[in-house]
Amino acid sequence: MAKQRGHGEGSIYQRKDKRWVASITLENRKRKYLYGGTRKEVQEQLKKALHEQQQGKLATGPKQTVEQFFNRWLEEVHKPTIRISTYTKYRNLLNRHIIPVIGRIQLNKLTVEHVQALYARKLQEGYKPSTIHATHELIHRGLDQAVRWKQVIENVSAHVSLPRVGKQEKLTLTTEQARKLLDTAKGHLLETLLTVALATGMRRGELLGLRWQDINFETMSLQVCRTVGFGKGRKYVVNEPKTASGRRRIILPQFAVDALKQHRIQQLERRLQVGTAWVDRDLVFCDITGDYFPLSSLEYMFQALLKKASLPHMPFHNLRHSAATILLTMGVHPKVVQELLGHSQISMTMDTYSHVLPSMQQDAMNKLNEAFKQQP
Repeated sequence: MAKQRGHGEGSIYQRKDKRWVASITLENRKRKYLYGGTRKEVQEQLKKALHEQQQGKLATGPKQTVEQFFNRWLEEVHKPTIRISTYTKYRNLLNRHIIPVIGRIQLNKLTVEHVQALYARKLQEGYKPSTIHATHELIHRGLDQAVRWKQVIENVSAHVSLPRVGKQEKLTLTTEQARKLLDTAKGHLLETLLTVALATGMRRGELLGLRWQDINFETMSLQVCRTVGFGKGRKYVVNEPKTASGRRRIILPQFAVDALKQHRIQQLERRLQVGTAWVDRDLVFCDITGDYFPLSSLEYMFQALLKKASLPHMPFHNLRHSAATILLTMGVHPKVVQELLGHSQISMTMDTYSHVLPSMQQDAMNKLNEAFKQQP
């Protein structure tokens, strides 16, 4: 194997199989090898590598596939910093969309074209643009870490084109429909849960994590202190509210307070019937033994009540949107709705419920017309 060295090139030589090889010494004294069909080709690769090394941008990490890197990054680095619900979402995206398509590609050989083709394929398979954006968020975060670890030179996902996410109006209940739902739920296990959901706009996890110690009947208020998520192995995980504004005090209307008092009496009676089998978690909304309410049962019961009330199918979370929409159409100030929902910024509230604004504007114009119209 005859070695040939050019001035300022590093080491370049030709192997017995006629392929050309260039090598460069890294900071850890290990050698990085570059291959090509001609001397000129590897010389160009070597010049680029030497320049990147001087700039501190040369990828020096071990050889690994996209699957190997993302599994390690998600489990060892990212998982401890995120909620269990976010981890579950990322794990599903990784297993369902990313690994089957680009998992076997060498990490340092991943290109913009590979990532763009992944997104195009998912769109052809019928997935929504929002799924593509969620997948992109995961890939982008992972590759940012790979750049910091110098396992790749750049984050190729930064150069892809993403599909436009159309703004969809969320299906919500009107005031009349909300009353109909509550009338249908009278005497049902979910009656008070639905009442508080529509009165406060609380998230499902916040409702399922609510404890009696969080409710002050004298001041007619409750404190949102925690949220309950559904983790791996069908286990419930208790977390702090997502943001500082999520930890909030909510004033309750009289009809919600009355419902909670009645619910408390019924729960105490049920506890006496269950006896020693009762699980004392101090939960306001629990299953028949006092333990966390199963999400599958909650969704099933909720859908059954919607059907019985002849109301449109919608996820439980849409009760939160319904509460906000009802308040805004009643003329409640958006700032009050923001605080009630626990949004960190009012722009989030206005963005989410912009579809309500036209009716609010019409009401405002009617009031302005009344104020300025000429009297006879």
